[in-house]
Amino acid sequence: MADEIWTIGKLLKWTEEYFAKAGLDTPRLDGEVLLCHVLQKERIHLYVHFDQPLTKEELAQFKVFIKERVQHKPVAYIVGHKDFMGLDFKVTEATLIPRPDTEILVEAVISRLKIGRDDLGTIADIGTGTGAICLSLLNYLPELKAVTVDISPGAIEVARENAECLGLSDRIEFYQGDLLEPIKDRKFTAIVSNPPYIPEGDMAGLDSNVKDYEPLSALAAGVDGLDCYRRLVAEAGELIEDDGFLALEIGINQADSLRKLGEEHGWGRCEVLKDLAGIDRVVILWKQK
Repeated sequence: MADEIWTIGKLLKWTEEYFAKAGLDTPRLDGEVLLCHVLQKERIHLYVHFDQPLTKEELAQFKVFIKERVQHKPVAYIVGHKDFMGLDFKVTEATLIPRPDTEILVEAVISRLKIGRDDLGTIADIGTGTGAICLSLLNYLPELKAVTVDISPGAIEVARENAECLGLSDRIEFYQGDLLEPIKDRKFTAIVSNPPYIPEGDMAGLDSNVKDYEPLSALAAGVDGLDCYRRLVAEAGELIEDDGFLALEIGINQADSLRKLGEEHGWGRCEVLKDLAGIDRVVILWKQK
C-alpha cells in the first residue's frame, strides 16, 4: 500500500471493499469517518477532493485504524468521540458509546420538564458514562442543573472532560458510587437513567463490537436484565419532588415489567415511548402525590 499513490477516492473504494469482506455492517461510512479523523476534515471534504493524495504519515495512521476496525473495535473508540444530540462527546473504553435510541429518552425528558414548570430545578442522571444524557439536557435547558453518578471513576473522568468542553461544568455535580447511594439526601425534579439492562444469558449473542470492547458492567444486569430497575424504581420515589418523574431507557420486552414494578412501588402514571423501529424504548414513571 505504501509504495502506491493513494488518493482519497481510491482509498475509500479499497477500504469499503475490505471492510465489507470483513463483515462490517457499514463499510463505506466507517471508512469515511476514519479517514476524516486522519485528515481532520469534514466528510464533505472527501467528496470534493477525491483526487487528493495522502501523505505517508496520513496513510500510516489510516492503516492503523483499518487494523483496529477489522478487529471489530468500534469506530467511536478508534477516533475517540461520538456525536449525540448534535453535540460532540469524548468516549473511551471506560464508557458506553452514546446511541441514537437514547436521544428519545433525552427528548422526552426535555419536553416533560418544560410543562408547567417555572423552575426546572435539578435532575439526577444515574450511570452517566460519557455524560451524554445529562449534558445534552443542560445544553438544551439553560436553566437546568444536574447531579450525575457513575460507579466507574474512569467514566466520571470522561464526563467531567465533556462538561468542560461543552462549557457546562458550572451547572453539574459529579459523584462516584452505586446508583442512588451517593445522593440519597437530595431531592430532584426528575431522575433519568440508561442503566445496564441486558440479561446475562444474552451477553454471548451480542455483536463483537459491543461485547469485546464496551464495559460489561454497563451492559449486563442480572438474569432477567432488571436488577438496576428494581433498585431505581424502589428507591427513586423518595428523592423526587411532587409532579416529578423517573425516566428510564429500557431493553426489548421490558416495558410490562417496568409498569408492574411501578405499580408495586406506588408510582402514578406510566408512559411507554417507542423508538423509530417501533420498539418500546423509554418508560416514564410519575410521582404519585
